[in-house]
Amino acid sequence: MHDTSSVMFITKRPEIEMVSGQGSWLVDNNGKRYLDFMQGWAVNCLGHSNPGMIAALDAQARKVMNPSPAFFNQPMIELANLLTQHSCFDKVFFANSGAEANEGAIKLARKWGKLHKNGAYQIITFDHSFHGRTIATMSASGKPGWDTMFAPQVSGFPKADLNDLASVEKLINDQTVAIMLEPVQGEGGVIPATKEFMKQLRELTIAKGILLIVDEVQTGCGRTGKLFAHQLFDIKPDIMTLGKGIGGGVPLSALLCTDAVASFVPGDQGGTYNGNPLMTAVGVSVISQLIAPGFLQGVVATGDYLKEQLLKLSDKYHLDGERGEGLLRALKLGRDIGPELVEKARTQEPVGLLINSPSPNLLRFMPALNVSREEINQMISMLDLLLAQAPK
Repeated sequence: MHDTSSVMFITKRPEIEMVSGQGSWLVDNNGKRYLDFMQGWAVNCLGHSNPGMIAALDAQARKVMNPSPAFFNQPMIELANLLTQHSCFDKVFFANSGAEANEGAIKLARKWGKLHKNGAYQIITFDHSFHGRTIATMSASGKPGWDTMFAPQVSGFPKADLNDLASVEKLINDQTVAIMLEPVQGEGGVIPATKEFMKQLRELTIAKGILLIVDEVQTGCGRTGKLFAHQLFDIKPDIMTLGKGIGGGVPLSALLCTDAVASFVPGDQGGTYNGNPLMTAVGVSVISQLIAPGFLQGVVATGDYLKEQLLKLSDKYHLDGERGEGLLRALKLGRDIGPELVEKARTQEPVGLLINSPSPNLLRFMPALNVSREEINQMISMLDLLLAQAPK
């Protein structure tokens, strides 16, 4: 283990280094293997060391890595076209992280409000939501305790309750420019929006002349079995943000909008690395693999299988069931043993298991979208042993 004293402390990390990965597996500096059902928090949508991504990265690195955002480049154009051809959106801005994409969405909505809604700027968001770690996106988030962490917050983000239309309606006023939400609240505990709620929300925003923004940083790029989660609800939002899965492991995100909303002028939006060809070339590989015939149908089938196996565990140990969409799922434990299970899963011998507990009473599963049923069975067997030993 190398000396880690120069790395700034932001979270507690185990005394190991991850040195290699393949598919659903990670290997540390001691040679121990881990079955990875976190995949970088839903980032590595095609698993570790995906051959197509590696080939794209290698080929582009030998051409040009960063000609500057002052110029177009071929992978930027190709990825933008792929995204608009397979969505309801017309324009794409590329960035580096989900938070940056969401920051851009906030700016775009406010700019649109200045032009079309007499300066309206308020964006209704939701309790328990998570939109990023910039000051503005933390302010937009409904994560408990974040309102005081780096106070004062950015104003203009009143909070409603997910799947409660009345709670949204009562917050709308002449300063409201948009409503912003995750189709599934991932960090909030894998809580899906209902189809009825999403349809009513879209109807409400149209009736009120305000924008609908979907934060698909975690749910986008095949995670729910659709290329984009809002497609589950048969709605067409005005703005969408992508991150995590779009780069499959490299820093890439995107802000998409319709022609009617695209209102930035030179100087409004930018970024040193926006649309750089090294990252967008990888994004082209990722999206191309996701839209290949049969891939997303496979995600749906695998997600259904994971759901079935989690429900069997829930029945066996009298837990509270499971929830989620596609391959973003949570097991509801019914008691606060999540962090303990995460630690014991990782430290199992001879093979570790990597899972996540966003809330103490549940476990979250975000495997590679091409995870095998055999790997799901292995994960379930490992979790079965842990639950058998867990305190009642």
